[in-house]
Amino acid sequence: MKMTNDDYSQLVRIKTPPSPILKNCLFAFLVGGAICCAGQALFNIYSGLGLQEQSARSCVSVTLIFLTCIFTGFGVFDNLAKIAGAGTIVPITGFANSIASPAVEFKSEGWVLGLGAKMFVIAGPVIVYGTVTSVIYGVIFWAVTAAR
Repeated sequence: MKMTNDDYSQLVRIKTPPSPILKNCLFAFLVGGAICCAGQALFNIYSGLGLQEQSARSCVSVTLIFLTCIFTGFGVFDNLAKIAGAGTIVPITGFANSIASPAVEFKSEGWVLGLGAKMFVIAGPVIVYGTVTSVIYGVIFWAVTAAR
């Protein structure tokens, strides 16, 4: 059966269900906002406990990453991400999930070759790029300030 581009486009339109864009955007906004509100609440708690602002911010990041990894391990975060979509990707929780998900998926292959090796499959290039870029920036900064 030979099909033209127009025939194929029409077939795709017929077979593809319509995407509920407004509903998806609303859920992404609400869940992403709830994660950010939880982060602000954690910041208020840590500040109330007497931590300085910089330390409280660091504790918030660590807490959100820790909770995301725990929720990813139990499969809770994946169910939330199915509903919220991009709302879970944008905050720091999306990065934590991208590291923890492959590790959980490949843990049956063992601690070293499964969990350890697969942990940085998705996030590895981001970490490497960030590290290399920061080294290059540091060398350029050092060269410019040393030349003064």
